[in-house]
Amino acid sequence: MARFWAGPDAYTSAEAAEAAGATAGYLFQKGALDFAGGTVVHINAAVAGLVVAYIAGKRIGYGREAMSPHNLTFTMIGASLLWFGWFGFNAGSALEASGAASLAFVNTWVATAAATLSWLAAEWMIKGKPSMLGAASGAVSGLVAITPAAGFVGVGGAIIIGLVGGVICLWGASGLKKLLKVDDSLDVFGIHGVGGITGALLTGVFADPALGGSGIYDYVTNAVAEGYSIADQVVIQATAVGTTIVWSGVVAFVVFKLLDVVMGLRVPEDEEREGLDVTSHGENAYHD
Repeated sequence: MARFWAGPDAYTSAEAAEAAGATAGYLFQKGALDFAGGTVVHINAAVAGLVVAYIAGKRIGYGREAMSPHNLTFTMIGASLLWFGWFGFNAGSALEASGAASLAFVNTWVATAAATLSWLAAEWMIKGKPSMLGAASGAVSGLVAITPAAGFVGVGGAIIIGLVGGVICLWGASGLKKLLKVDDSLDVFGIHGVGGITGALLTGVFADPALGGSGIYDYVTNAVAEGYSIADQVVIQATAVGTTIVWSGVVAFVVFKLLDVVMGLRVPEDEEREGLDVTSHGENAYHD
C-alpha cells in the first residue's frame, strides 16, 4: 500500500480521519511531531553518515597530522547562505502562506541566533576564546534543532531549543566524537544527529499549549485537541527517534557494505594524499 498523508481536507469526519490516517506513514500514525524533517532528514542522514564513516575508515593521517579548516571565509559565507535558505526549508514546510509558516520563519531566526550565541559562550568558557568556525557550527546546530519544532512551538520555546542545541551540539562535535572514535570530518552526526535528536525530543515538550506551543490540532473539529501530555508526547518523539536510528543504521550498513565489497569506498593512498580534486576531477581549487 502506498504511504502518504491525504492532507487536512480529508479529515471531514472521524471515519474519514481514520481512513486518511491508515494511509499515512508509520511515524505519523504514531503521532510523532516533525514539522520540517528532524527525523526523516537530519537524524536519518546523520546516522547513515556515521555508519559510512565507520565502514570507510579514517582519513590518512587523522589524529596525527594537522587538518585545519580549509577556508573560514568560505565557511562563513556558506553558513550565511544556509541560514537564509533554511527559512524556505522550514517555513515552506507549512505548504501554505499561513500563521504556521510565519511562526516557523520567526522560530528559525531566533533559535539559530540563540544557538550561535550559546555555542560561542560555551566555546569561550572551555577553550578561552570564541571562533568564527564555532559561530558557523552553532548556527547550523540551531537550524537543525528547530527544524522538527519550527511550526509547533512558541518563540520562547524556540529560543530555549536553540540555546540547548548550541551547547549540546558543541559536545557532540567534540566530546561525543572522541568517545565514538570516528572520523566524522564535518561533524555530521555531532551536529545534525545530536541536534536533530535534541530538537525532536524538545518538540514534545514545547509544543504544549501551556508553554506557548500549538498543541495537537484536530482537523475534524478544526480546533486544538484538549489534554496535551508532555510525557506522552516525549515518549512518542523518542519512539520516532529510535525508529529512525535503527532504520537508517541498518539500511546504510547493508547498502554501503555491499558497495564497499563491489567497488570499494576508498581511493588508493597516493590519490587521497594528492587530493580528489586533482585525481578524480582533474582540477585545482587554486592556481599559482
